[in-house]
Amino acid sequence: MAAKSKALRIDIGIAPKHREKIADGLARLLADTYTLYLKTHNFHWNVTGPQFNSLHLMFMQQYTEMALAVDLIAERIRALGEPAPGSYKAFVRLGSIKEEDGVPSADAMVAQLVQGQESVVRTARKVLPAAEQANDQATLDLVTQRLNVHEKNAWMLRSLLQ
Repeated sequence: MAAKSKALRIDIGIAPKHREKIADGLARLLADTYTLYLKTHNFHWNVTGPQFNSLHLMFMQQYTEMALAVDLIAERIRALGEPAPGSYKAFVRLGSIKEEDGVPSADAMVAQLVQGQESVVRTARKVLPAAEQANDQATLDLVTQRLNVHEKNAWMLRSLLQ
């Protein structure tokens, strides 16, 4: 009979209650990032019109970057000792970004992606106080990187509509 393995206690210098709070914020960031990834990928496939080539390529750059980012966010949640959400049902419950079922015009796609990028920024900012309070530099670094990416993406997309 094999002995049950015991989970080792996590001792990374962050109290369990702080790890849970940070992981909850990161789970929301993961949900928003994944939903925006899916929406951006959808728009990449379905964009049409005079700006097709530039939007098709821009959307691909953005969804590719987010595809890598969701893994980093989920792995940080796991490093904090919490399970990472990984279902559409969980992402809908945790996230703030609504999916798009139809195929809007290219300008409407860009406008939705601006809103999505800004939503991710707002979600990311909500993680910062808990990470700062816990002196969680790894999460602060990750979230700061996400803020930089999404603020820049929002600016670039917004510029297309002006």
